[in-house]
Amino acid sequence: MSWTEQYRAMARYNRWMNDRLFALVGELDDVERKRDRGAFFRSIHGTLNHILLADRTWMGRVTGDEERFTSRDASGKAIKFTSLAQELYADFTDLARERARTDADILEWIQKVDDRALSEKVTYTRAGVVHTYPLWWVVGHFFNHQTHHRGQVTTLLSQMGIDPGVTDLFAMLRDEPSAS
Repeated sequence: MSWTEQYRAMARYNRWMNDRLFALVGELDDVERKRDRGAFFRSIHGTLNHILLADRTWMGRVTGDEERFTSRDASGKAIKFTSLAQELYADFTDLARERARTDADILEWIQKVDDRALSEKVTYTRAGVVHTYPLWWVVGHFFNHQTHHRGQVTTLLSQMGIDPGVTDLFAMLRDEPSAS
């Protein structure tokens, strides 16, 4: 299996897991979703917002199309973020819709990436510091970051007595007959 095949599987896993997680979290009321539970981004809603914000930031960097991945309010105005904890979408329906749209964008983009592209460098500036990494490293971080924070959400759900089900990559592969 090549790196591109691995990353395409991770993009499918990202969408699969987000679909399952958002369906489960969507059953909670807004108060429970936004309750400060002592997590790094305080709440389930805050953590899901952070993942979306980070995904869009990274997608802007790796595609070179930051405008496309800029979060926007209902009027279409760009949401300028000043913190990785900033709430992009207070309404869960908006957050879920934007999550699904971004997952589709990730899947579309990763289909165009080949092994040659993965060896190219990505350069971006954060807090005035220029960073340069190979794309394969950035994409690996990208998918690892999503998994890390979704794990925090599943922990919060478990602490509430809600079973998030099996979240392992193997569970998705069992659901994809062509992948085995």
